[in-house]
Amino acid sequence: MKLAILGTRGVPASYGGFETFAEELGRRLVERGHEVWVYGRSAFVDPDLKTYRGMNIVVIPAIRSKHLETVSHTFFSAFHALRRGYDAVLMCNAANAPFVRILQLGGIPVALNVDGLERNRRKWGWAGRTYYRLCERLAALLPDRVITDAEVIQSYYRQTYKTETTMIAYGSDLERPVGTQALDSLGLEKGEYGLYVSRFEPENNPDRVAAAWANLETERKLVMVGGAPYAPELAHRIREAADERVLLPGPIYGEGYRELLFNCRAYIHATEVGGTHPALVEAMGAGRPIFVYDTPENREVARTAGLFFTFEEQNNLTQRLSELLEDTPRLKELSAASTKRARAGYSWESVTDAYEKLLESLC
Repeated sequence: MKLAILGTRGVPASYGGFETFAEELGRRLVERGHEVWVYGRSAFVDPDLKTYRGMNIVVIPAIRSKHLETVSHTFFSAFHALRRGYDAVLMCNAANAPFVRILQLGGIPVALNVDGLERNRRKWGWAGRTYYRLCERLAALLPDRVITDAEVIQSYYRQTYKTETTMIAYGSDLERPVGTQALDSLGLEKGEYGLYVSRFEPENNPDRVAAAWANLETERKLVMVGGAPYAPELAHRIREAADERVLLPGPIYGEGYRELLFNCRAYIHATEVGGTHPALVEAMGAGRPIFVYDTPENREVARTAGLFFTFEEQNNLTQRLSELLEDTPRLKELSAASTKRARAGYSWESVTDAYEKLLESLC
């Protein structure tokens, strides 16, 4: 098949979950003999890059704005894709649902991965939430296939829009790192630090995680990997809440990210909006003990592998960390549970199998 992936910032992955998804799925489809084109944004992908890990790269501009970047890029990408002879397009993000019809009018079938309920993010005002609710409706009506990555989101589309979706999860089996350069640069030792990885957005609670660690009686460090490109006030709150034990190195990808992930003592996942979060399943795949913010979506993913917390009085994050951060035998039990859970439901090969089958059915 000749396939295109639209709606992400592109590859190599250098931003979030959809970008890692495009890279891991795209390269595996190439290995299976398919021709894959990944559309990326000029602010995130080198315009001179033509191929990466067997995938063909198309760099398209976007309007750099919190509200317009995603939709403008996909709009331009859809028109570019019309005359490229693709057998099918995989589009990411429900916000891009209005552009499905552009491709379909050109005879190209489209599968749309809707992600989570983006309108619930606190960064969106009334206009943003209204747009995302409209896009949910269009996502339920327009694509040839609708894809969800969590049963909670699948149930939502079924109950709200009477639409059946295909549930395909996310892969967890990252390559193991070979060095310790990232740890060395931050002055860290294997197994002796906590890790938090996420875009710094309000519903990912980075400021509350920093405050919880600052209230913890420990000499261990917490590494908070991520950034806040559109949230300067949140970035300020994080710095205010953090003390000298909280390290803020900014976004880290690739080998450096894997070094930090595979060698941390515990992983903290504090996201409250979305379906299956890539960083959470990757932490499970790395066999890390996971402290998980208690939401239905997160419980679906982690199940018995997670140690769940809130930010309220009972079972709050500081309390949970105090109870278990130094309990090495219990952490080993949680580590084994993470590995077992990841292997049971979050393999990139099984994910690729499902997408390959779905895309072939469209062709």
